[in-house]
Amino acid sequence: MNTSALITMLAAQGIVVSFASYFFYKVLTIPPKQEPDSYSENDDELVRQND
Repeated sequence: MNTSALITMLAAQGIVVSFASYFFYKVLTIPPKQEPDSYSENDDELVRQND
C-alpha cells in the first residue's frame, strides 16, 4: 500500500470516528426532558374513568 492510500484511509477513518464521538457525546450529555406527570394532570378529575 502506498503512502497516499494509507493517508487517505486514516483520514477517512479519523473523520468517521470524530463524527461518531461527537454525536455520542452530544446524545449522552443532554439533560433529560421533563415528561409530564399523567397523575398530576388528572388531579381535578373527581371520578376515575375506566377504559
